[in-house]
Amino acid sequence: MGRAGFFAPVIAVVQSVRVPTNGKGTYEVTEEVERIVAESGVGTGTVTVFIRHTSASLVIYENADPSAREDLHRWFERLVPESIPGMVHTLEGPDDMSSHLRMVLTRTSETIPISNSRMTLGTWQGIFLFEHRRSAHVRTLDVAVTGIGRS
Repeated sequence: MGRAGFFAPVIAVVQSVRVPTNGKGTYEVTEEVERIVAESGVGTGTVTVFIRHTSASLVIYENADPSAREDLHRWFERLVPESIPGMVHTLEGPDDMSSHLRMVLTRTSETIPISNSRMTLGTWQGIFLFEHRRSAHVRTLDVAVTGIGRS
């Protein structure tokens, strides 16, 4: 409850963002999400980023040293190789089922607190779209910002 019994109005903003990829790898989207949070007018709340795909995902990961992401990519190649014997869902190619399995092992959404109109990510954290397919795609993210306006 605010001053004199007044409830602060809740703000809710949803924007879609299209992210082009050039094949497998991680693509940082932190700055775009930060922009949406800043423009929302929310001072305290949360931002949820959701990806509308089953062959790509989202991760919060190290954003200072690119070699950390290289290691992540290599680890996923070993964990879920493209050609897994016995897979039947290969309609879109040999990386079809493996891309779905990689998505299940990661996340389709991330929720980050907002304080003082900024995401509370750690110093070396960034938000990344994790593309699991070999070919280029344009992925759609929904960014939902909810909270109380700036004071």
